[in-house]
Order: sequence, then C-alpha cells, then structure tokens
Amino acid sequence: MKPTQASFPATRLRRTRRTPAIRALVAETALSPADLIWPVFVREGEGIEDPVPSMPGVVRRSVDRVVEAAREAADLGIPAICLFPYTEADKRTADCAEAWNPDNLSNRATRAIKQAVPEMAVMTDVALDPYSDTGHDGFVREGEIVNDETVAALVRQALAQAEAGVDIIGPSDMMDGRIGAIRAALEDAGHGDVLLLSYAAKYASAFYGPFRDAVGAAGALKGDKKTYQMDPANTDEALRCVGRDLAEGADMIMVKPGMPYLDICRRVKEAFAAPTFAYQVSGEYAMIQAAVQNGWLDRDRAMLESLMAFKRAGCDGILTYFAPAAARLMTGTR
Repeated sequence: MKPTQASFPATRLRRTRRTPAIRALVAETALSPADLIWPVFVREGEGIEDPVPSMPGVVRRSVDRVVEAAREAADLGIPAICLFPYTEADKRTADCAEAWNPDNLSNRATRAIKQAVPEMAVMTDVALDPYSDTGHDGFVREGEIVNDETVAALVRQALAQAEAGVDIIGPSDMMDGRIGAIRAALEDAGHGDVLLLSYAAKYASAFYGPFRDAVGAAGALKGDKKTYQMDPANTDEALRCVGRDLAEGADMIMVKPGMPYLDICRRVKEAFAAPTFAYQVSGEYAMIQAAVQNGWLDRDRAMLESLMAFKRAGCDGILTYFAPAAARLMTGTR
C-alpha cells in the first residue's frame, strides 16, 4: 500500500525546506569526497603541467607532478586517483607493445604514487588506444577490430599494471570475454586482491572528444568505435553486459558516459545491487566549464548539482575531473 499524507494545509511540503538546517536533516542523498575518483593525465618529463585546451583547468602532468596530485587528493579525502597516459607518437605502434612495458608512463606513475602516498588507491585503464597507431581500443585487422587477439594483449597489459602495484584495474575496451580472462590471469599470477572496475556499459558517445585530445588519440583514430562500444539507443543490452562482467569476476562496474545515461545507472543498481560507478566524461566536464567561462552557469553550484545527480541515480562513486575542486567545496578547504 502506498503511504498517504494529509491534505493541505495539514501537509505543507515547504516546511521541510524552510532553513538550511532543516533541509540538511531531511536530505535524501549525501555527497562527500569519499565518493570521488580523480582522473589524471600523465606525460613524460619532469616538473611539467601541460594544459589541455579542450578541458579548461585540466593538465597533463609529469610523474613527479602526478605524485603531488596524489598527495593533494589524499589531503582532500579523495580515496582514489585514475591514471591515463599521454603516449608520444613514436610509442604508438601496430603491436601496442608499450601497453605492457613495465616501465611505461602508467606503471612508473603507479609505483611513484604507491611509494609516496601508499594510502592512495591507484586505478589504471586497460585498453590499447593510448598505445595504438590507429587510436582503437583493440587490434585492427583488415579494417575490423578483432576481439580474441585483443583480449590476449589486454591480459598482458593488466598483469604489467598489477606488477606495478595498482589497486584497481579498469578495463575500458569493451571486448567480449576480457573480464574473465584478466581475472583468471590475475589469480594465476598471485594478484587475487587486485580489483576489477569494469567499464561494463560504455557507449559509443560523442562526449569523449576532449579526452582523446588529452591522451593524444584524436588524430590517430581511424573510423569509429561503434562495433565494440554500445549503441546509445540500448538499455537492456547494458544489463546483459553488466551481468556478464559480474559473472566473469568484476568487483565493480562502470557506466560511461555519466549524465546522459543516468537511467542506465539506476537500472544497473536496481538490477544487480553491485558497486556501481559512473564517469563524468571529458565532454560533460568541458560543457560545464565552457558555460562557466561564458558567464552562463555558476561553476560551484553546477558542479555539485551534476555530481549529486549520480548519487541520486544510485551510483556509489563518480570519476570526475572536478574531484579536487568539489572536495574543496565540500570540506571548506582553500
């Protein structure tokens, strides 16, 4: 039976909105720095913070500056940082061998963070696009992105990351069967405690453009990713993908992009009750920042409202480039 309530004026819903103290008492959703994962771009060099023009306020950091960012995150109560490498053109090859190089950018940054800020959880990306001369997440053979050969390479990449000391591996490639293959390889190699946060419902979206600029993949990409990333028209398929990845050994799952797919976040959480994350992707971030720069939005209010939407939709956490700014607002830190 649905709950009933008295009619007006016995019920005045505005009573619970009257003051900040009362609104806090009845708030249904809470947001804190502990809900955030901060995606950070890492590049070669030392002492470098290189701005990403299409993402105002976001920079590519050399490894030493990534360590500083990890310290900042820890001080703000942000529990995890996610690394994405900007790979130089000469290391983008058809065989993608840099992906499993023990001393590639991502692995060096992981070791540096774990040595300097051991309490910080480090998440990494598993996909071939930062290392491929085609810009695709998998190997391309005669114009086709091949699945099984790619999965074998992703396993090598994931093992190299685990050896470097990563806490959370995030397969974002959308190849079939990669979660089961990576989980089995991690167990066999003695890395059974490494978590898999699967990009289980990753859509072929128009909102990734600035990210591809940030990692240097935009110019390399040939064609599109519609044969392996999901069709934005589909929702039931997302549940099938999530169910498969959980059955294969994923510990947590991701919906990507975020705000255009809040309905997917809600359906996934209600269907599986598993730890559910969303990625507020580069295009979402860039839209808000562009509107702020034009004086059309209040940054602080728009930022926090957009993040609250993910929690309200059922997400346990959010990957967002706003992480440090949002954490400062939430904690009153300057």
